[in-house]
Amino acid sequence: MGLQDVFDEAAERVKTAPSATNDDKLYLYGYFKQANVGDCNTERPGGLFNQADKMKWDSWNAKKGTSKDDAMKAYIKKVDEMCGTSFGSGL
Repeated sequence: MGLQDVFDEAAERVKTAPSATNDDKLYLYGYFKQANVGDCNTERPGGLFNQADKMKWDSWNAKKGTSKDDAMKAYIKKVDEMCGTSFGSGL
């Protein structure tokens, strides 16, 4: 099973994670976007009432320069920690 396949399985599994904090969700969001899109390519959201979008943008932008493979591995590792899975064991 290739890295992309493991990443896709981890992305499905985390949807049923029993306890994901906002920090966990932001961490995963940033690495998910980096793995799927690459470096952040949008302007930071503005506005006073846009805090959630700003935090998501900040998380993704903080991963700038991370390779697709490294982003997928970091995502998988976090899912394993949160869910008690071992998706990353074969990588």
